[in-house]
Amino acid sequence: MCFAFALMPALGSAAELRLANGDFEAGLAGWRPLYARQAGAGRAELDPAAVHAGRHAARLEHTGTEDWAFETADRFAVEAGDVIELSAWLNVERATEVQLCVSTWTGDNRAVSWSFGAQSARPKTGWQAVRCRIVVPRGVARIQPRVLGHGPALLRVDDVGLERKANVWASRPKDFPATFSLRNDLLELTVNTADATFAVRDRRTQRPWVQQSLDSGCILKSATKTAGGLELALWHAPTGLDVTATLQLEANVPEFTVTLAAQGAMPSALVFPQPFAGEPGDYLVVPVNEGISYPVDDPAIAPMKLIAYGGHGICMAFWGLTDGDRGQMAILETPDDVSIRIDRLNQRLAVAPSWEGQRAEFGYARRLRYVFFDHGGHVAMAKRYRRHAQQIGIFKTLEEKRRVNPNVERLIGAVNVWCWDKGSLNIVQELQAAGIERILWSNRQSPADIAAMNARGVLTSRYDIYQDVMDPANFNRLRGVHSDWTTAAWPQDIMLDRNGTWIKGWGVTAKDGAMLPCGVTCDSRAVGYAKERIPAELATHPYLGRFIDTTTASPWRECYSPEHPMTRTESKRWKMELLRYVSEDNRMVTGCETGHDASVPYLHFFEGMMSLGSYRVPDAGRQMQQILTEVPERVAKFQLGQNYRLPLWELVFHECTVSYWYWGDYNNKLPALWDKRDLFNVLYGTPPMFMFTRAYWAEHRARFVASYQNTCPIVREVATAEMIDHRFLTASRDVQQTAFANGVAVTVNFGAAPHRLTSGETIPPLGYRVTRSRPVEPIRNP
Repeated sequence: MCFAFALMPALGSAAELRLANGDFEAGLAGWRPLYARQAGAGRAELDPAAVHAGRHAARLEHTGTEDWAFETADRFAVEAGDVIELSAWLNVERATEVQLCVSTWTGDNRAVSWSFGAQSARPKTGWQAVRCRIVVPRGVARIQPRVLGHGPALLRVDDVGLERKANVWASRPKDFPATFSLRNDLLELTVNTADATFAVRDRRTQRPWVQQSLDSGCILKSATKTAGGLELALWHAPTGLDVTATLQLEANVPEFTVTLAAQGAMPSALVFPQPFAGEPGDYLVVPVNEGISYPVDDPAIAPMKLIAYGGHGICMAFWGLTDGDRGQMAILETPDDVSIRIDRLNQRLAVAPSWEGQRAEFGYARRLRYVFFDHGGHVAMAKRYRRHAQQIGIFKTLEEKRRVNPNVERLIGAVNVWCWDKGSLNIVQELQAAGIERILWSNRQSPADIAAMNARGVLTSRYDIYQDVMDPANFNRLRGVHSDWTTAAWPQDIMLDRNGTWIKGWGVTAKDGAMLPCGVTCDSRAVGYAKERIPAELATHPYLGRFIDTTTASPWRECYSPEHPMTRTESKRWKMELLRYVSEDNRMVTGCETGHDASVPYLHFFEGMMSLGSYRVPDAGRQMQQILTEVPERVAKFQLGQNYRLPLWELVFHECTVSYWYWGDYNNKLPALWDKRDLFNVLYGTPPMFMFTRAYWAEHRARFVASYQNTCPIVREVATAEMIDHRFLTASRDVQQTAFANGVAVTVNFGAAPHRLTSGETIPPLGYRVTRSRPVEPIRNP
């Protein structure tokens, strides 16, 4: 059975919403002065020289570092369900990002949103048309068009238009059903036709899981029941796309899938399905690096967007919501062009997928899977994702990798050491003599020293990079030229954005203090440069390992060069081919920055997985060797906060890769938190990272040795075993326990008071206990 309706035009609406002086031919009448949070930092004026049409445009200039806004003097009356289109021509000369949007207001003039329906414009030569299309949410009575941004900007605005296109509620037939439902033995799924939200009742626990609308502009036009499923015809107001959403409820498991299909241009993201709302006491489960939990009612957490296509987002393609036992998760089965949005709805955090265009088109069908749990919390979610990783072929253990490359054995339980002082071989000898036996030495050395370290059992490695490339014309402005830049790539092999502008990479400080950006070598060209560099070096320098910077940290990127165009999916494929070439063809124990699950089959270790990217110490990528005596609040609360952290990566991939801290965020970076970092290492079964000068090593030798001895023997014992469980043994989360498939269990007390175990043993503050029992079968969740 199919129910449908059509969106009908709103008669006479253009006159109602006529925006006066949108072409600025009457000066700046009808517009407010440019608002700048920093007084005197911005101004709006007429520009007769650079116009889109007519005699004038508005010229906006902002010199401050905070936000700014340029808006109409009037607010326009609207009704819930109105489809409104705001359009403008923008000429953005310089700015990080400019947005065209509306602010929304209640009938008694209370602001609801300051940037509803925002559409972005970036610097581009010439004029660009920007269009913002919204569906007015319930409770909104007025809108106010605006152009806004953040930081320094220079741009021009012309020919602003505002029009009501239709009203979705007036077009809806009176007999259109309020809901559609599907059910199996475990779940009951209901679709609310008013806002296209889902409600799920878990029939095992009777807990309802209900979505809330983000007012993302998805209008349900029709619904058709199919065998075991439901086909929804949606209209996405911001893009104008007709989207088919197919819901398929699995027959015998508590899961259903949502597949989205459409054809046409996709100038903005599509947010669908809507986010499931949590209840007090629930927490979000988010795989940021190792993993983090966000209590849904925690006011300290700001809304954020996290890409799924790079290590500085979510490192595994899922998120979840749980009360600690019952829960639900979403697995992104097509993760290459999607982000997740963490928003605050009714004062609680919630997560929704934000599907992005493939080279500005909708492209291929998008798919995600919802899974519901009657028990198990975040551990059950991780184990379900582990099964997904195995099914799609990205699961490969260290044991499998060791059989191919015996040098992987040297990585097991090895501390990662960064030291740039001369006489590295002597330092290694001192470390080993002091009891620090297993070492990943990460700085480049002479052939003789490499051979000598290899003979001592050290895993010798060095830094390398195939992303950043500096324009050779800037070399004379720099203090030095990086020997690992792929200079030959400039300019023919660098990546271009859709405007034909080269993409900016790492910034380098020039002699005069200016920041000069590198370009980004196209991923499809990087493998060729590695083939030129690595075998030639290995012929004289017998390294056993290599650290490839940025490849998994930086996003999969689209390239618009006519010589080497690329989608994000192709970018990912070339990035993985680079890592495969290094690790397999050159038989190198290979690591990369931050980490992402797409690279698990090719890599052995990650630098940065233990460090939650958003909460590292400030400037960790530049001031690596600086030891900090004062602990930043965000680092203490989140990075080393037992109340927030989760070992999600280890629960999925522990026996597949080795996770280290970031190289500017290592164990001894903050001496006040050194003990706590060691505790997380032993709890997660991951080795530490040290960075020091020879003088610092000599001064703190005993502390370094203690850090190694407290962690690495246990890490070595569990490195190739699955982490089967993680538990909070106290409500405060101060006492936590992990268990591994080989029978080892680690209990850690992060708290300030002793904790008495059920066995009668007491764990002191900042202490731990290790117990061993017979190996157990891993928990298998349905």
